[in-house]
Amino acid sequence: MKLNCDMGESFGSWTKGMDAEVMPYIDMANIACGFHASDPLTMDRTVRTAIAENVTIGAHPGYPDLLGFGRRDMEFASEELQALLVYQIAALDGICRTHGTAIEYIKPHGALYNKMAVDRTTLAAVMAAVRNYAPHCPLVAMATPDADEVLALAADVGIDVWFEAFSDRAYSDEGRLVKRSVKNAVHDTPEAIERQVTQIITEGSVTSISGKRIPIKADTLCIHGDSQHAVEAARHMRKVVESL
Repeated sequence: MKLNCDMGESFGSWTKGMDAEVMPYIDMANIACGFHASDPLTMDRTVRTAIAENVTIGAHPGYPDLLGFGRRDMEFASEELQALLVYQIAALDGICRTHGTAIEYIKPHGALYNKMAVDRTTLAAVMAAVRNYAPHCPLVAMATPDADEVLALAADVGIDVWFEAFSDRAYSDEGRLVKRSVKNAVHDTPEAIERQVTQIITEGSVTSISGKRIPIKADTLCIHGDSQHAVEAARHMRKVVESL
């Protein structure tokens, strides 16, 4: 099971996360592309750090919402959304190429990621953008009980999908992420995170916030590098994953 982490989300003089410290413990770096966070220099530095640690680089595009950190829903026509995504993906890929590498997958951010999990029109637009710019890159999508429908759509479009589960987020009874505004939506203890990760890997399921068992199949686990104990959590997660 590969560990991925959202990175490169600082902006100008504002710093978010502990990218350099967390990078040694992950397999995949989802690097922000400048619309919900990041800037060209931050992107460049994060790419160089990922290369130094032999970490796979993925584009992490989002809605054009710096003020809201890409966590607010926005409405776009399919053509415009595709253009917004290609613009961001190409920007990061261009920086990668100046360092002799390239993006290897694409994982949308925040509200866009959540919307494509429930809205097939949005998902189709995202898939089309991936196909048009980087058809060799898998799209990272949320592992849910209706994963077969996502796979079928991806096959029609002509791209691959990697499914992702979350180590530190609570799930609803429908197999979606509980909104951050809800109490206990984020697991904040190593014990809770380890329990959820172990269940995902060994049982192929998660337990919802109300106690319901939800079957999911994941290819990668997301950890967050911007919490107070991010480095300790990343180190612990690496040990847990390697022990299972």
